[in-house]
Amino acid sequence: MENERKIYRFRTHRRTITETDIVNFVNLVGLHEPPFIDMEYVKEFLPGSHQTRFAPAPLLISIGMGLAAPIIMQVVETISKEENLGAFHGMVGVEAFVKNPAFPGDTLRADLEACVDRVTSRGQILVDVKHMVTNQRDELVVVFTEKVLFEPPAPKN
Repeated sequence: MENERKIYRFRTHRRTITETDIVNFVNLVGLHEPPFIDMEYVKEFLPGSHQTRFAPAPLLISIGMGLAAPIIMQVVETISKEENLGAFHGMVGVEAFVKNPAFPGDTLRADLEACVDRVTSRGQILVDVKHMVTNQRDELVVVFTEKVLFEPPAPKN
């Protein structure tokens, strides 16, 4: 089929989340909301599995991006060469969905799928890089797609 897009797949290393990671992130970005800073509130008002410290969604997305960081240039180089893309500009958007909570002690990894999305009206190329972050039980924790912008290929002389 002509409309079928080629998907490039990659897998990252693993990383275990600690309580310190969560506390540092919450303080760094100022998420001073009761579910993240008041453990008595958590025990009293949150349901079942959330009656302990858990990772905020923005942290899960950040960890997913961090897991991909050591291989992201491999992803960019592979898709650039195979799809004949021009210069890499970077991320221009992200869409995310949290599927399951993550807690201190959970070990996460990300499976990446990259594919060309479309050519813009300016001739630039948008590439989707989907991150599927799973825990040690292979449960999907968060899935998010980065929209990455590339220039068209340079003309050959």
